[in-house]
Amino acid sequence: MDYSTVLAEVNKASLFDLYRLMAAVNQQLDNPERIEAVKRRLKPGQEITYFDAQENRLITATVISLHRTRLLVQNKHDGERWNIRFCAVNLDQAETDIQAISGKQTFDRSEFKVGDRVGFYDRQNQERYGKIIRLNQKTVTLDCQGSKWRVSYSFLFKIIDA
Repeated sequence: MDYSTVLAEVNKASLFDLYRLMAAVNQQLDNPERIEAVKRRLKPGQEITYFDAQENRLITATVISLHRTRLLVQNKHDGERWNIRFCAVNLDQAETDIQAISGKQTFDRSEFKVGDRVGFYDRQNQERYGKIIRLNQKTVTLDCQGSKWRVSYSFLFKIIDA
């Protein structure tokens, strides 16, 4: 599924339309048949990726145990254990990045994830670069060579690693 195209269409919807769509999607996320289909493809010890909405990125983890409505996993990068919903598991290796719409001048939260390298111009018009360590509602928190900055999404530009 092309999430960028879907998001472009969703941006045209009214707030009520979004609410109604959310209700319909939530019903599907809680559908026992869909949950069972995912559960059948998982087993303890299996390495998976799941989408973390807070960090807006995929996390690699190992399945610890399967429960009725949730899955206990242990993250590879930090060893933390989390109970996640079955719907967050990316079994089919779907592409999760959302690309900017061509011609668009600014970015929004959905186009960044924790760990991305970005740049911005500070108040002195100095170019600064950093790594995203947190996605906030209106800003990102960046680590710029040891100092932390909170910067609005509209001021960021993406860094292409060479």
